[in-house]
Amino acid sequence: MAALVYFKKLSEDAHAIVCAFGEDIPEMTRRLSVDRTTRRPQPDDENIDYLFLKASRKINAVYDERGEWPERGMSAS
Repeated sequence: MAALVYFKKLSEDAHAIVCAFGEDIPEMTRRLSVDRTTRRPQPDDENIDYLFLKASRKINAVYDERGEWPERGMSAS
């Protein structure tokens, strides 16, 4: 079974970035925040499920590769 998650950065400040994410681009209704210092993600709806983990791991992986927070992206497995 394939799993897709899309994400898009909504905002960024000195403390955190906020991204929308979801299984389809028009349906990115969930939000997550990543603390810029600790790089710890937190879902805004408190639902730590597979999609949240997949999105947050990809966001951190892109940051590791590029040294900057991604504007948008996706992860497939």
